[in-house]
Amino acid sequence: MQGVMTLWLDTGLATVSWLQALMMVIGGGLIYLAVAKEFEPLLLLPIGFGAVLSNIPNGGFNEPGGLLYYIYQVGIVSGVFPLLIFMGVGALTDFGALIANPKTLLLGAAAQFGIFGTLLGAVLLNYLPGFDFTLKEAASIAIIGGADGPTAIFLTSRLAPDLLGAIAVAAYSYMALVPVIQPPIMRALTSPQERAIRMNQLRVLSRLERMIFPLLVLILCIVFLPTASPLIGMLCFGNLLRESGVVERLSRTAQNELINIVTIFLGLGVGSKLSADKFLNLQTLGILLLGAIAFAMGTAAGVLMGKLMNRLCHEPINPLIGAAGVSAVPMSARVVNKVGQEVDDQNFLLMHAMGPNVAGVLGSAVAAGVLLALLK
Repeated sequence: MQGVMTLWLDTGLATVSWLQALMMVIGGGLIYLAVAKEFEPLLLLPIGFGAVLSNIPNGGFNEPGGLLYYIYQVGIVSGVFPLLIFMGVGALTDFGALIANPKTLLLGAAAQFGIFGTLLGAVLLNYLPGFDFTLKEAASIAIIGGADGPTAIFLTSRLAPDLLGAIAVAAYSYMALVPVIQPPIMRALTSPQERAIRMNQLRVLSRLERMIFPLLVLILCIVFLPTASPLIGMLCFGNLLRESGVVERLSRTAQNELINIVTIFLGLGVGSKLSADKFLNLQTLGILLLGAIAFAMGTAAGVLMGKLMNRLCHEPINPLIGAAGVSAVPMSARVVNKVGQEVDDQNFLLMHAMGPNVAGVLGSAVAAGVLLALLK
């Protein structure tokens, strides 16, 4: 009888708490969104499954010796995974739209308003009972507004490592929910006539221009903001692999095998922080709320800047492309194209939106460098 009782106490039914069960349901919900709704499945599927694994009672996944524990410590706490992701993003990204239309750099810069606006919001939240964010923690929360998971992890690992799990989950969750969050904001701030604006075709770039661009960006980073060089340096290296045309094998590896492997481990590592004891608390809920506000503010600021530029510039600019200034590459650019085609199904905005989209990647990295320089 005692043996049966011992066996029963080792089962999940006997040891699972309702909070663990709730978090496993939430993990299952993320998996559902990834599979059924195709909301950025490359991110949500491993994050959701990691959440389920981390809440299995007596599973030991998050304890020293467990797989998720080592994935998190080696890749996320160290900051290695975000830098490798940036290299892969650089190899995958065509900066041609930004080079051909450099004005779109302003749209990427405007979308970073969400970061600095939310920094103030995080500080003000301290006036409510139950919240006590330091300036470093507030800066780490604010970077969620850039919709750039690797940048959020990189900055938080240096300024507020205790909040790393909640911020990583919030950043990647909002990245994955771009198709849900952005369209209502874009429609509310633009008229059908503005959404139907057709932009001029981008000029053709030479190979030399494409190769010089990442080198120029890196030089400017070294001169003016070396604290951002880990992120921007890896981004530029990956892009140079792509544009040089002489290391096709390395470029393909960075674009495919390497970034896929890192994405799997990064998703599982982020999901490991969805354990009930670490996630279900007032502070985490505050981070999620501020992250949503930051993302919405960044989207709105980009669209409003697009409206202003359309009035001031000689060439027509569809304000929708400003929403792509958040650095969720290429998700937000695809969303811009989709919303634009709701009004005119022959209006192709994808390549135009890639300009502010990649500018947003640079902008969020620069913002992280500024915060790191001021607060380290």
